[in-house]
Amino acid sequence: MSDASASQPAKRVVVAAPRGYCAGVDRAVVTVQRALAVYGAPVYVRKQIVHNRHVVETLEQEGAVFVDELSEMPSGSLVIFSAHGVSPAVRAEAVERGLRTIDATCPLVTKVHHEARRFAKQGVPIVLIGHAGHEEVEGTTGEAPDDITLVQTPDDVDELDIDPGAPLAWLTQTTLSVDETRETVERLHERFPRLIDPPSDDICYATQNRQGAVKQIAGHSDLVIVVGSRNSSNSVRLVEVALENGARRAERVDNAGEIDPAWLEDVTTIGITSGASVPERLVDGVLERLAELGYPRADEERLVEESLSFALPPELRACRAGGPGRRTRSPLAPRAVGPVADAPGAEDRPAAPSEPAVTGA
Repeated sequence: MSDASASQPAKRVVVAAPRGYCAGVDRAVVTVQRALAVYGAPVYVRKQIVHNRHVVETLEQEGAVFVDELSEMPSGSLVIFSAHGVSPAVRAEAVERGLRTIDATCPLVTKVHHEARRFAKQGVPIVLIGHAGHEEVEGTTGEAPDDITLVQTPDDVDELDIDPGAPLAWLTQTTLSVDETRETVERLHERFPRLIDPPSDDICYATQNRQGAVKQIAGHSDLVIVVGSRNSSNSVRLVEVALENGARRAERVDNAGEIDPAWLEDVTTIGITSGASVPERLVDGVLERLAELGYPRADEERLVEESLSFALPPELRACRAGGPGRRTRSPLAPRAVGPVADAPGAEDRPAAPSEPAVTGA
């Protein structure tokens, strides 16, 4: 071995955990697959079921049809509402058009909708912290459009035209940066002394856990690669969190084919994570590509165990294993079902990776 080789530090790949699929995403994806098995194609889905290109393309191959608006499907069609939720106006339009509906909204998003309605019924104006144009924000705002004001950054708080002496409630999009949201809430408390906090944290457990896990690896990573699609809010936030917590560089990729070998110049330690809508097979592809580029087998650094699973929508719960709703193992199936936190419809127990938990009849 040459002196130069001996002096070079050993290369290392570290994979953050938890990563990838959360309970809400798993529920939404399985909802589409189960609906296809029970009702047959086509099954329409309003918007992307989750924000991941690979997941959407795979479901399209299985018979799902993704549309932006309900007017794009024939009357009487079966439509699934995405994990991000919809407004009451969308539900009303579905009824008017005679559409059959299955709601795959994440129960943690549904919780925020309940809070918005409750505050509005009490006559309390609401500040919603989130990103303009995101489907989740549109759905939540639609629950109380006359009572909700959107705030996107801490600086937006200073521009609010709301009586500082009156009660004011705040809610958040579930996929935001924990740290940036905390800064916004602090600014709200400073300006509005009667600010009312939600009864429980709106940023979902999976978002918080994935951000915490990437913080754990960022400080000793020369490069952090986040697997996730461009329109995935929680994946984009993971890139930001990695950079804010010590990573020399952080990049987002949809898949292994987007890795630029130039990123790896003088890189000894690479950290890997993935957004909450990313199948584990995409992470596997990244690890295989890094192996081709001379990096060793990865080590995993786990922040916390996750065990939460959500029951499927009522229309599909009777389709038990061995019945008409049974599905073969999908390439989208996660290796392990995640998350911890109480929420409507949640069951704090692990589910088999090949047949996600279904309760009820």
